[in-house]
Amino acid sequence: MRPPSLSTPWLRFPFNLSFGVILLLLSWLPHFVAALHSTDTITSGGDNTRSGYQPNHNMDPAVVQSPQFGVLWRQKLKGNYNGWTEQIFAQPLVYTPPSGERQYVYIASQMNWIYKLDALTGEILESRNLHIPFLVSELDGCNDISFCIGSTATGVIDPVTNTWYFTTKTYRDQTDQEKGRLNGRYYVHAVDCDTLEEKPNFPVNLEGLIAYNNPIRMFLGGNQHQRPALMQSGPYIYAGFASHCVQYNFTGWIIGWHGVTGEIVEAFATEGGPEDAKGAGVWMSGGGLASDFPNRMFFATGNGYANQLKGIPVPGRQPPTSLEEAVVHMSIQENGRLQPVDFFMPWEKQQLDAADKDLGTSGVALLDPGTFTSPTVKRMGCIAGKSGKLYFLNMDDLGGYSMGENGSDAVLGMYQFLNSVFATAGSYPLEGGYVYVNPVRFPTAVFKYGLDENGLPSFTKVAETDDTSAYVLGVGHGGTTSMNGQPGTGIYWMTDIQGLHLRAYKAVPENGKLIRILGLNIPGMTKFSRPSFGNGRLYLTTTTGYIVGVGSPVNLPLDCSAPIEFGNAVMGGNGTIKEITCKAKVAQQVSGIGPQGGEHWSVQNLPTLPLTLAKDQIMTFQATFLPTAPGPLSDNIYINSTANVGGYSQNTPVAVRGISTSNSPILLITPNTISFPGLITGETPEGLNETFFFKNLGSAPLIVAQTLISDVGENGPFLPPGTTSTGAIAFFNLPEVIPPESEVAVTVNFKPIQDGSFPAYLTIVSNGGTVKVTVVATSGGPPKAKIEFERFDGTGWDEYDPDGFFNFGPVNQSTTRNLKLRLSNIAPPNSPVLTLTISKPPIGAGKIVAAVNGIDLGEGTQIVGGTSAEARLYCSVPKSQPNMDPYLGEAAWTMNSNDPTMGKVEIRFKCDAVAQQRGPLREDGQARYRFIGCFKENNPGRQLLRQLYGAADNENGKCTTACAEHSGNYIFAGTQYHRECWCGNVIPRQRVNDNDCNFDCTGDQNQWCGGNGYFGGGSYISLFADSDRFDANQTIPIVTSTTIPGPEPTVVPGGPYHNPGDDVFSLMGCYSEPSSGRALSVLTGDDNLTAKKCWEYCGNYNYAGMEYGRECWCGNTLAAGAGQVPLTECSTVCKGNSSEYCGRGGRLNLYTKLPVSSGVPLESASATPDSVSTTTVRPSGSGSGSASPNPTTVLSTTTSTTSTQTASPTPDGWEYLGCANETTPRALNGGSVSGSMTIEKCKNFCFARNLPLAGVEYGNECYCGTELQSGSKLGQSNCNMPCSGDATQTCGGSRRLSVYNYTLYVPPMAPAAVGTYIHQGCWSDSGERTLTGYIFANSTGMTVEMCIGACAQRGFQYGGAEYGQECYCGNTLSASTTLLPEERCRMLCKGNTREYCGGSGAMNLYRNMPMNITAAGLPAGVDDIEEKRRRVRRRERGEWRR
Repeated sequence: MRPPSLSTPWLRFPFNLSFGVILLLLSWLPHFVAALHSTDTITSGGDNTRSGYQPNHNMDPAVVQSPQFGVLWRQKLKGNYNGWTEQIFAQPLVYTPPSGERQYVYIASQMNWIYKLDALTGEILESRNLHIPFLVSELDGCNDISFCIGSTATGVIDPVTNTWYFTTKTYRDQTDQEKGRLNGRYYVHAVDCDTLEEKPNFPVNLEGLIAYNNPIRMFLGGNQHQRPALMQSGPYIYAGFASHCVQYNFTGWIIGWHGVTGEIVEAFATEGGPEDAKGAGVWMSGGGLASDFPNRMFFATGNGYANQLKGIPVPGRQPPTSLEEAVVHMSIQENGRLQPVDFFMPWEKQQLDAADKDLGTSGVALLDPGTFTSPTVKRMGCIAGKSGKLYFLNMDDLGGYSMGENGSDAVLGMYQFLNSVFATAGSYPLEGGYVYVNPVRFPTAVFKYGLDENGLPSFTKVAETDDTSAYVLGVGHGGTTSMNGQPGTGIYWMTDIQGLHLRAYKAVPENGKLIRILGLNIPGMTKFSRPSFGNGRLYLTTTTGYIVGVGSPVNLPLDCSAPIEFGNAVMGGNGTIKEITCKAKVAQQVSGIGPQGGEHWSVQNLPTLPLTLAKDQIMTFQATFLPTAPGPLSDNIYINSTANVGGYSQNTPVAVRGISTSNSPILLITPNTISFPGLITGETPEGLNETFFFKNLGSAPLIVAQTLISDVGENGPFLPPGTTSTGAIAFFNLPEVIPPESEVAVTVNFKPIQDGSFPAYLTIVSNGGTVKVTVVATSGGPPKAKIEFERFDGTGWDEYDPDGFFNFGPVNQSTTRNLKLRLSNIAPPNSPVLTLTISKPPIGAGKIVAAVNGIDLGEGTQIVGGTSAEARLYCSVPKSQPNMDPYLGEAAWTMNSNDPTMGKVEIRFKCDAVAQQRGPLREDGQARYRFIGCFKENNPGRQLLRQLYGAADNENGKCTTACAEHSGNYIFAGTQYHRECWCGNVIPRQRVNDNDCNFDCTGDQNQWCGGNGYFGGGSYISLFADSDRFDANQTIPIVTSTTIPGPEPTVVPGGPYHNPGDDVFSLMGCYSEPSSGRALSVLTGDDNLTAKKCWEYCGNYNYAGMEYGRECWCGNTLAAGAGQVPLTECSTVCKGNSSEYCGRGGRLNLYTKLPVSSGVPLESASATPDSVSTTTVRPSGSGSGSASPNPTTVLSTTTSTTSTQTASPTPDGWEYLGCANETTPRALNGGSVSGSMTIEKCKNFCFARNLPLAGVEYGNECYCGTELQSGSKLGQSNCNMPCSGDATQTCGGSRRLSVYNYTLYVPPMAPAAVGTYIHQGCWSDSGERTLTGYIFANSTGMTVEMCIGACAQRGFQYGGAEYGQECYCGNTLSASTTLLPEERCRMLCKGNTREYCGGSGAMNLYRNMPMNITAAGLPAGVDDIEEKRRRVRRRERGEWRR
């Protein structure tokens, strides 16, 4: 058992502790039973400050830059879902459990696998799969992560309880059947670090959480994404959430839970209301929630749409409820609850929102207050965002909104990069203090901390790397190490997805540069990653399924106590001599000693070589530092030796360092050139600043004799003496004297007021030499984006139209067409560069239209004025059978830029995928015989009874032609065994997966003619049907007999499908239950229900219907109010057969008995208020075939109580009313849509909104409503414009509407009863809440059934729906509530536009009254409803008061 240690991350605070703080920490110590190993990493970045500095991992710079340091092992992980490779986005954790001294690496993957690996060997010791992953294909084109999403965020390990905490994304259903975004779920896990088994009370399902600070916010796992690293504070664990690609409701969340009980202690929504706005996601590119003290939390958020603060300054201590584009300081209460207490929001917040320039693309780095401190500011931090601005903040006073001078930002400092930043800054608190930032596509920048002349904090850019980060976003978060805090041992580490994937630099710059000491290629490096350190090793994640261990495989044979400090030495002097002492760790023979470079160091007084050393024997020699250049210098002296035992290196590097000085002054200015490329004129009122460093490297004062400025060239002509500015460029703090061995920071400010180029040439003449430096600056108007797409016919380019598509044209099966998307900056050449701030290309599996890669035109792409950049997209249509319907492939590319006029655009692409058309053709070129699938043969016996031929030139067109021209005039044609053609008039019994038809045709190898099954051993037939005589929706042929002959119901493994029926029952469609009562009256429940079972249960009835997957309903009549709805609304699979549908809640798969003889319909009971009639429908053939000579009898139902009504004028229930004139306001004002219009598109749009009138106008517009407004009349002319999506249809005209009426329309209503809960009317809910027992909201899915069901589950007597999306439960009503007219409760439910869910300040109230519910599920005739109605009437007459 190890003693307690303050190395636990949530107890490690890098500052001096006051007595009060010590008492607070001591109060926590009884919770500890074990301590952390000194080299473990159990949270992102090493501790909760996320500063990236880690002094405790034995990372020796001499070893890191030696040849021995490299990849030790690559371990392939196990996950394989759908054939995809494992991807690891979560940072590894490195931990030594209390059970031993062995160190392990813990990994969670995007396939929801978790692993425990041996840190030395990479061997997988334990692994578990927790859930199936969530599919990226559910996310409407958001492909930031490929294929699937599982555990994305870095977890945290609690050494006190030996528990690893992390989150996973999956589905509600783990059988791999029920998918869909809204079936996504998020879980919190707590697993034992030894066994990986789940701890008690876990996992915790987060679905349906209501935000504690905003009851209209509900957590929906399918919409959310948990990207930031988890944070532990005391017993509580916290996780931050956003969404996917700024889609859906991307409101941010902070959710906290107790680490032992699993109790949710906080569910904080960053959109706190009252606006129902979305935004303020917390993602930070995977950076972690941060803390520098047990009761403080910091995080950053992205853009949003509430915009509560608009130009009016707000102090930080008055945080808005909408925390968009903000750094937020939360107070952590004793019970785990969070309270926002301070914030910072950039003054240009609205502009950042408009351009999707999230502030919160990186995490907040809390800097070590032992170094980064001043007399006035004790704790500092920094953050950089997508705008490229780096902010240094006072973490005790963040700065609020526009609280600086003239409404600017009240921050410690700001630096403007030329591109976005997605990586959390790294920091190094030794040797004066440095901060490191990795912007996209630019070098890493280094900032030195100091105090200005007024004693205020100052961060000055002093260096950058020679390397630039990747062309596309993905460069990782920064981090530093040292050898147990020794100055001179600092290393800056970073990862990247291009170039050298792992890079290490000396932490302290030399002459304006970071010096790289290591560069390794790690294929598949994960974006936004950060190395995780162990004992002298580090661990990296990839998207190729590997975890990689990096370090030195051997030990050093000598201990020489490096580094050796030589101090100062004067150039041209005698140098500095040091004795170096080395102790042998093992017996060995030394063969050579010498410096690596040899320019500044030499060795003397060497022992006689070769030298044999025994274990623990001492060896000494001397080294001389004789510098030839000024400044800080370093080298390695290598000692070559051979150990007598294995496992040791053949050389020992000894790091030596010194500072070269000069007795005379030496002037050095860094950098030698400053560039301000492409500033937008007037965009930054205060201008931009950069810094020159004037350094005196000598030990005598440097005196500046002349400061010369020219705007022509470095050799003049020069402006008058004393001039400090030229044009838009000004120099500040130019020195006259620089003390010995010191430097002065000279600020260069560029503030243009007009467009143009502004050069400046500065010459400094001094007693330390003459130095010339240059400033190059340009400014201009804003960049201007132009988006174009290559035409498929090669005639040029089409310009982007927000209402249109870029078109690939028709692409045949088995072919691919590549076309280019071009983005141009059409501003003048000297204008600012055009930068893509958002770019979400369509990539991923399963798409026929996609981008070739995610790199070209990726986020961060920059295009100078007058130039263009391109990306290639493709439409690749897979091989298919001939005679399939053409289908449309679509994709979208979301894009935004710094062009202020562009805004976020969705660039849509379409491709017409075309199959070969063979056999008899219609006039439109489509084949009459359509491919309907692969069917099982010999099931039993031949399925098609007539073989016409077997031929070497057989292909499907030849066969369908033969069956059509045969005297049998066959409906079905099938090919089999490569060369055989079969015909028949009865469909085969069982459809199978199309992959089972795998034989190529003897006459065309690009077609399939039957097969033997995917796994072999079967017999299958490729089937085609005459579409003039076959209803492909019902999979039943239209035949001439009075009954429907044929096989058992079709069972399709590739389903699920709507079973068409058998020889007794036939599918009528999907029907809704009436608003009161049941459509059918006799119920049988069966947890193994199939369609066939239900037909058997209902054998003595006229109707059979399946609902909820397990209920079978029978009856002889269909109740009033039951109406047909789209077949897709019956979407629940049968409990006993997952390949077929059995209705849904409130929806029946309805079947009717087939007639016994032609023309004799089923009789309906005379007593029923409903009527059932028959309609003779004669199919119309449009091809060369003819219709069946006899009609088929079908049933239609109506709700008329007095007469029989025929079927609606069109099969879908719509009828054309005529041409109507447009009015002002609109004739139809219930909803509208435009673009690629067809009549069907408009009908479907209006139907989905439960609006019975649909009108198409101007060929491209659709409007909906419940009635034509006053002034609009039918019977007009000039409805003559072709529809933009189908020129064969007419879509109104200029101010003319082609109007259609949905004849089956049922107006919205409040259901009379839900279960045993009866509607009590519309009641007020303003002031004091009417019901207070339980409250939740669902802004997309609320229904009355959802609300009342939730109240019933919790045992409440009352439930009420309000505001379309809110639900309230309780056992008593407030005294202030009053009954209102029904018209006050007329808001449609968000999840069902056919129901009312209250209104503003008004709820549809329901009460549990089981004694008042009849056997039919309806309210009894005398109940509270009638009394309520009487009271309403009395109240309206003024006779009633509550």
